[in-house]
Amino acid sequence: MRDFAALYRELDETTRTSEKQAALARYFASADPADAIWAVYFLSGRRIRQALAPRLLARWAAELADIDEWLFEECYSTVGDLAETVTLLLPPPTGVQERLFHRWIDEILLPLRSLEEDRQRDAVIQAWFELPEECRLVWNKLLTGQFRAGVSQQLVARALAEVTQLPTATVVRRLAENWKPTAAAYRQLVLPETEATPCRQPYLFSPASQLEQEPESLGSLSEWLAEWKWDGIRAQILKHDGAVTIWSRGDVLLTETLPEISAAVQNLPDGTILDGVILAIRNGAMLPLSTLQRRVDRKKPSKAMLAEVPASFLGFDLLEDVGIDWRERPLAERRARLEQHLVSPMSRPATSMSEPLMRSPGLVAATWEELAELREVSREWGAEGLMLKRLTSPYRTNQEHDDWWAWKVDPLTAVCVLLYVQAGDGRGANRFNEYTFAVWEDDLLVPIAKTGAGVTDEEIAEIDRFVRENTREKFGPVRSVTPELVFELAFDAIEPSTRHKAGLTVRFPRIVRWRKDMRAEQADSLQVLRQWLRDPPADPPAHASISAADISD
Repeated sequence: MRDFAALYRELDETTRTSEKQAALARYFASADPADAIWAVYFLSGRRIRQALAPRLLARWAAELADIDEWLFEECYSTVGDLAETVTLLLPPPTGVQERLFHRWIDEILLPLRSLEEDRQRDAVIQAWFELPEECRLVWNKLLTGQFRAGVSQQLVARALAEVTQLPTATVVRRLAENWKPTAAAYRQLVLPETEATPCRQPYLFSPASQLEQEPESLGSLSEWLAEWKWDGIRAQILKHDGAVTIWSRGDVLLTETLPEISAAVQNLPDGTILDGVILAIRNGAMLPLSTLQRRVDRKKPSKAMLAEVPASFLGFDLLEDVGIDWRERPLAERRARLEQHLVSPMSRPATSMSEPLMRSPGLVAATWEELAELREVSREWGAEGLMLKRLTSPYRTNQEHDDWWAWKVDPLTAVCVLLYVQAGDGRGANRFNEYTFAVWEDDLLVPIAKTGAGVTDEEIAEIDRFVRENTREKFGPVRSVTPELVFELAFDAIEPSTRHKAGLTVRFPRIVRWRKDMRAEQADSLQVLRQWLRDPPADPPAHASISAADISD
């Protein structure tokens, strides 16, 4: 994001076409393809549909700046630009997050349209506090739909032609085609004219639904394949015409950042496409997803990074074999064929979970009750629960089907103390709905989670009254409060972190209930949470593997 913001400043500071083209060329020469294509998208005049009403951004910015809306309007009339007004009024960022440009767009900006207003507000304010200060103006212009950089599509094409040594006319023609802002599209955009064969695209991924009912309602266990639900990056591996490509479900090409997996795939037959999950595994221990994400954010990881965060691909489905589409065949057949290509880590305990290319093992259980017991230990094995897949099912890509179910383990919970609050919730002025919670370390309260999910409007109002009467200090939009209110929080996982004072971070925290029956001194300790930072066992449960023959029966 910093690089794109720096490019915007360079373009804004000059009126000379030659200097603008030079700045564009420098950016495209080093930008990640997934970043570069979004830069091309916006700089060539394309726009995404506005996700938010400008009045909401104005209201939220006024709340954070602790000024009345009439005063915001006065500032706006003076400055003359909504994005710039918001940028000037926002308090300094806290907890800056270094994300690539495309991740800000794909993971935060685009999903805003599908969120309720209060969730939109949470996401926007969190982004404001996580963005580096020099990136806020560009972000706000993208939010408001006011992004202009003073360059034409022709100038963008000339800069790309300079970097790629392609004729400008070729780049212009490719830009005029119907393309989506993906890393694959950028590679096609800059593909040398001599390379006639385009990069092969992945299939649509088969989705899974969350299992809310009792698993017995699915019928006989013999009709289902059970697997661990791995907490990693869903991906497809393609080998065609001797070339290997690795695509994430977000349509990001990961081939270069995963050289150990790419090398292992060379041993597969030509015309193979696998569906699976990328994990970070070191010495038999599953590393946190955040660690893996840090690895794949590097276009070309260093030798030290490769050693620190080794990556593995666990395949769980075969989509093509020697160029033949297998997606309409039953899962049992696809899995049996997959076993001929990939070794299950469970059949090689000496090197369990250490190869760059493996097969995700099935689980053996005689009854649903036995399978439920396996599900209970899934966290110890580095998983989020179980996947249940109908053995007779084809590989379906429609959203509504009942062939794949995610049976996730129950969340972890901790009793925490409310320590900080943040103003505003988008549904009424001067209210608070973003909360920071802490647990005890000796006689100090240490923050471990920030969330506003899980409280009702009535509880928000009650907390709001408490905050007004028990504020201790103010830090911009954030207030510290007397540590009296106790809440039970749930979260999906706990991961080690060097960025947080507690030495850990929790994933997807949400409030389960307000524990009015407890006092602050009865809250959990950091030691309780640290005990969940365990490595997975060196060996899987004794009944945690299944052969192709078992699947086919």
